[in-house]
Amino acid sequence: MKRRRTTLFAAALALSVGLAALPASRAQTNGAPPQPGASARFALGGNAAEIPAEFIGNLVFLPVRLNEGQPCLFLLDSTAASTSIDPNRAAELGIRSSESVVLELAGVALALPALPQVPRQNFAAEVGRVYEGTLGKDFFESVVVEIDYARKTVRLYDPASYQYLGAGKPSHAPAGGAPEVQAKFSETGSKTVEGDFIVNTAIDVSVLIYERYADAHRLLASHLRTIPAMDQPLDERGNALLARLKLFQIGAVPVQEPIAEFSRRSPAAGSGARLAGEIGGGMLRRFNVVFDYAHGQIFLDPNSELHSDEIEDMSGISLIARGPGLKTFEVAEVRRGTPGSDAGVQKGDIIAGIDEDPAADLSLAEIHDLFRQLVRPYKLTIERNGQTLTLTMKLRRLL
Repeated sequence: MKRRRTTLFAAALALSVGLAALPASRAQTNGAPPQPGASARFALGGNAAEIPAEFIGNLVFLPVRLNEGQPCLFLLDSTAASTSIDPNRAAELGIRSSESVVLELAGVALALPALPQVPRQNFAAEVGRVYEGTLGKDFFESVVVEIDYARKTVRLYDPASYQYLGAGKPSHAPAGGAPEVQAKFSETGSKTVEGDFIVNTAIDVSVLIYERYADAHRLLASHLRTIPAMDQPLDERGNALLARLKLFQIGAVPVQEPIAEFSRRSPAAGSGARLAGEIGGGMLRRFNVVFDYAHGQIFLDPNSELHSDEIEDMSGISLIARGPGLKTFEVAEVRRGTPGSDAGVQKGDIIAGIDEDPAADLSLAEIHDLFRQLVRPYKLTIERNGQTLTLTMKLRRLL
């Protein structure tokens, strides 16, 4: 069975990447100095490092050691106010929130005066991996972060010597908040509207549109085909709709027919009327993204995925991961009139296998990936009330 696997490369944390190993479109020159307070230190006197990142869906995780302790995987979150650690993981490592810590990545060390302890409820169930921590705004301010979604790599640069030499046009990275880009978009048969979108590396969706903005511009018109969003956070289930836009354009770069989530989320208090929503990993995967907070800008360079089709989860099944190793995949919801309900899948079922693959050999992200592939009918092995059933599910497009 063809499926996507995410792998954490077994790279030494002391690895330092020289300039010659980095793409020609990026260079280290005598740029403007970083903002005050930056405290990143590159190994061996270098000014660049390549990090062995792990991509789960379109979320990005970086391996981090804290005070030379055991390695963790921290979520890269361009909207988080600060770097933080899960309280349970902090207790395991013996780290107190009030003490200073040193974060070590591959060839980069970052000193922080404190490391707040912030849990993320339901993260493990929704993502399929245990939550350990987040790299937030202070991290982005200390280094230039380049995410190469096509190659699935992350590179860090010293802001003091970095100069962008790519072809992308800069967008603003505000000192007091999350980075934003200007975009315009249209639905089929409707006018084009414009707005500002927060760049959020910590959500998997392509485009998220706030309810306030959608209502103001009458975006959910009766002719727009929508389906309920199945992969929402557990505390927001049933409160969002998915629809396929005709066009979403960032600057001069058009993306055809992306999927947008119309959410009931509200923007932060005091946000202007132009703030339309957020763009997440589903859109960012089409670009090489550079966060250069030291110079107040970000860049989005199109990559080979720019014109790839976006396929929705066609099963109509909402899954959560639980149990040892998060390898028990429980059906949280099944939407009527979808392939999942047609096959006879019910809420509370456990998916124990797909075709010849036991569920223990899969991850939650890999199952989501399978449910986006129109290959053939899937044979589902289901555990229900102590019985084992075999169901056949034939996927079809829902949007």
